[in-house]
Amino acid sequence: MTLTLHLGVIDIPYADNAGQTTGSVAQILEDRYNILGVFAEVDDQKIADAIASSLGGALKNLMLGQPPTATPLAEAEQDITARMKDFISSQEVERLSLPGVPTQAALDGVNHWFKNPRGKWKGKGKKKKFVKNPPRPSFIDTDTYHSNLLAWFTS
Repeated sequence: MTLTLHLGVIDIPYADNAGQTTGSVAQILEDRYNILGVFAEVDDQKIADAIASSLGGALKNLMLGQPPTATPLAEAEQDITARMKDFISSQEVERLSLPGVPTQAALDGVNHWFKNPRGKWKGKGKKKKFVKNPPRPSFIDTDTYHSNLLAWFTS
């Protein structure tokens, strides 16, 4: 039996963009930046350790007389998923000198959670001025892509 590790997203539609889904955005980001491919290369040992730990735990439980689990790699899937999310939110991906990363939108603080994604007006009258949002991590704008990252195994 061959096991395959998949790195991707739960495919859901974006609320504010008709026709775009997390799957289509993930494909664009992968084509442009190879985010998950780079993650797999950089964290290959941590991924292997998560798999070994998960299988070791399942084997230990069997040896203790517990019934076999239907998903002996569930712990690894959770660990790898959490690591993928951390890879982006901790800005580790931005420290790898990938072309175009950090993204200009992240450097400009573009955040579509806000009414004005680029910043806001402060003050009154002649003292009113536009204040840009602070920079944010790349690939976390609305957080829809980031929060739906997922690792899973198939046989």
